[in-house]
Order: sequence, then C-alpha cells, then structure tokens
Amino acid sequence: MNMNFEESMNRLNQIVELLDSDKLSLDKSLDYYKEGIELTVACKKMLENAKLSVETMNGELDDEQ
Repeated sequence: MNMNFEESMNRLNQIVELLDSDKLSLDKSLDYYKEGIELTVACKKMLENAKLSVETMNGELDDEQ
C-alpha cells in the first residue's frame, strides 16, 4: 500500500461508505476496518512529515533574514 495522501483519503472515504452500507460480512467489515486504520496511520505520518518540512523551510527562511 504505497499511496499518496489524496489517494489514501479517497480510499478511506470508500471504506467508510462500504462499512456504512451494512451489506458486508463481519469478516469483510473487519478487513476494511483494519485497512482503514492502516491508512489513517499512514495519513497521520504524511501530515506530520509535511508539517516538519514546512517548519524546516520556515527555519531556513528565518536564518537567511
């Protein structure tokens, strides 16, 4: 599962719709839930990395002034 942030968010939305449908077996629901948790963790890491990048760039800009 090597998706960018937007792809991961789109997949998370699909999973939410599937889980809301009430048409899945318990096993399939658990599989989707697990995938959703993994995607959530991955998205959080991507956001944290983006935040660190912005903070680093802002720090470099401050050093130049």
